[in-house]
Amino acid sequence: MSFSHDESSEFPPTRDTKLESFLFTCELSSKVPFYIFQGDEEEDLEHFLELRTVCLGEGAKEESNVVEVTAMNHLGKTTSVPIANLHVKCLPMVSLGEFELKAPVTIRLKAGTGPVSVSGLHLIASQAEDSDLSEEEEEEDDDEAEEEELPSVKPAKKKKNQ
Repeated sequence: MSFSHDESSEFPPTRDTKLESFLFTCELSSKVPFYIFQGDEEEDLEHFLELRTVCLGEGAKEESNVVEVTAMNHLGKTTSVPIANLHVKCLPMVSLGEFELKAPVTIRLKAGTGPVSVSGLHLIASQAEDSDLSEEEEEEDDDEAEEEELPSVKPAKKKKNQ
């Protein structure tokens, strides 16, 4: 998994930013036509939804199923964008790559009856304090320090001609 910070992120790309990722999935249908993804209200956390795939589920009818997302744009205004138009016979699945949106995000089945499965990753970015560094990161730092402290290798002495 890769996560890159850009100018729109509230946290600058520093070594102290901690990132956690969790699997995400939801199923949309005529019975459940939308899903709202929200993060916790904690000030020091940023929640992102990284959408990867949108696919028709078993029992989907021969009809167009349009999925749209609603989220904030770079100006802070709510905007809706269709991300997939699925059909059983010609396009049952769409790969979105790493389509990243900042919470809150609404995923809606705009047309069709589904079922449509949406999957990806729930990313949580937080400012890590010095005390929050994991033992693994501390060990890596220690390993790097040990590598730097290794003595240099001296060339072997040449034998004198007899």
